[in-house]
Amino acid sequence: MKSTHYNDNVFINCPFDSDYKPLFDAMIFAVHDCGFVARCALEAGDASQVRIDKIYNIIEDCRYGIHDISRTELDETSGLPRFNMPLELGIFLGAKRFGIEEQERKKCLVMDIEPYRYQKFISDISGQDIFVHNNNPEEIVRIVRDWLGTASGHQTIPGGSIIWSRYQNFLNDLPEVAQELRLEVADLGYFNHYVRVVAGWLSRQPSSKL
Repeated sequence: MKSTHYNDNVFINCPFDSDYKPLFDAMIFAVHDCGFVARCALEAGDASQVRIDKIYNIIEDCRYGIHDISRTELDETSGLPRFNMPLELGIFLGAKRFGIEEQERKKCLVMDIEPYRYQKFISDISGQDIFVHNNNPEEIVRIVRDWLGTASGHQTIPGGSIIWSRYQNFLNDLPEVAQELRLEVADLGYFNHYVRVVAGWLSRQPSSKL
């Protein structure tokens, strides 16, 4: 059954390590400032639920998906790459291809750090538009904003430069906002807490929509 928020939900599929966190945080802010809701595997949920089933359920509940396939480095411990991002991209594309009704209306954004690099490790998606962010949070904000505006057809989404400026203001206000919500800044490493703070801050801002 489709969620009542299906058309507002955006599945985020990206690295969750500390190196990527500045890009992840900026991406989450941009999604919410565009009027959508970020969802990802880091959400709190039923501890008894198998992780892949949790991902299936979140993807099913999201019309939009943002997939960053840039993390191809070998893990320092195992010496192997992590394949979670390509796997979740494949699940999302499969849901669109083989799903029924609203699942066929899914749309996704795929990003990498360099143009055409993906052709060397996931060539089956050749022919799709891959957007390049160069590991730059400001570029991530612009890409996400432009893609959500085009994919949704919404005409009132703030411009990328406006969202980036608001994000800088948000970062400055972050300690105070966290305190008001009875959270420590350290708590914002948890996805649900960070989303709560982003949503709380945005709810108190004058509209920047065009």
